[in-house]
Amino acid sequence: MSASPRTRVLISGASIAGPALAHWLGRYGFDVTVVELAPALRGGGQNVDFRGRTHLTVLERMGVLEELRTLDTGGSPITFVDQEGRRLLHLPADFAGGELEIPRGELAQVLYRHSNSRAEYLFGDSVEALEETASGVRVAFRHGAPREFDLVIGADGLHSTVRRLAFGPEQRFVRHLGYYAATWQLSDGGGLPAGGVALNVPGRLISVGADHRDPARAGAFCLFASPELRYDRHDTRQQKALVRAAFAGLGWRVPQLLRSLDGAPELYFDSISRADVPAWSTGRIALLGDAACGATIGGMGTGTAVVAAYVLAGELALARGDHRAAFARYEKLLRGYAQGCQKGGDRTGPFLAPRTATGLRLRNGLLNRRWVLNRMLELGKQVSSVELPDYAALLADRVSAVG
Repeated sequence: MSASPRTRVLISGASIAGPALAHWLGRYGFDVTVVELAPALRGGGQNVDFRGRTHLTVLERMGVLEELRTLDTGGSPITFVDQEGRRLLHLPADFAGGELEIPRGELAQVLYRHSNSRAEYLFGDSVEALEETASGVRVAFRHGAPREFDLVIGADGLHSTVRRLAFGPEQRFVRHLGYYAATWQLSDGGGLPAGGVALNVPGRLISVGADHRDPARAGAFCLFASPELRYDRHDTRQQKALVRAAFAGLGWRVPQLLRSLDGAPELYFDSISRADVPAWSTGRIALLGDAACGATIGGMGTGTAVVAAYVLAGELALARGDHRAAFARYEKLLRGYAQGCQKGGDRTGPFLAPRTATGLRLRNGLLNRRWVLNRMLELGKQVSSVELPDYAALLADRVSAVG
């Protein structure tokens, strides 16, 4: 199964969607380059989960499902407490972790290992300009020499550079949903429970928990309601100051967690926002994952990105060089599915940190009923399911027909 003749594809972004697409395109015989601004694969980050048969089927077809099962955390239960540490609500592992939960950094490593033999990776660089021609796309890089590709795919997240260059400024497509979130690693997880314990006050949540497999490792997570803030997305010190200001004056473990920010080597900090792009492609350039239809947290973005990579690569392989037909078919198959998953992100902030004391009491009372949790789990599986083509079979049938 191969593209003809060796279609050159540049993928911007080496988080999850980019390596997943590189894996499939490399398998189909495309000439793939992945460019990533970070100097190496990013570690850390929250655990990510996969839910339902669609997610697991794609991982199985990729040949990574069994390897990922060895990295499964078993889910991350979370207990909500008040400022005196008294338990208010407990969410079990299956509610928080889906059917397969993996640390984001470890998932990225697996996808990279399964794609790097078939793709060229350029770390520490980024796309600076795009110029589409009749035969391809001329790409200027921040550091490397300009190159030409047949196709360019923006898999570079909610703040996509490719989307900005090819589709327009970010403010046209990304909407702030009223909250910010941050996560960082602690130097010592000794004595902390596996999963997480979270303090909730109106409009704010902060949690801490040890790794299931390595109790010495621990991570903190926080979320707070706020109007849109002005800050430098690349200034970690400024972002840490915003977290400290948001949680100043709270009890429980909060002072200790805020002090741990000083020694945290990495901090993930971003608004809870969603991206809505009217069309996922323009000419020879297309968007994938959060760049096209993303939600920062709670929109099943990781599972959707892996599914979308499978479909985009399969459609490009079937299209025999007709990228317009492939891009149109990819969007037709997935837009409704992706938007259905994305709606969960709209509810993440209000669910985790209701803005009022009454909202907190109502949420806790409702979710302390197991039947409510079971119903929410079932609805999540339904939303994350979609019928997908079996591209391996379709391409094999094509080869047999030609033969």
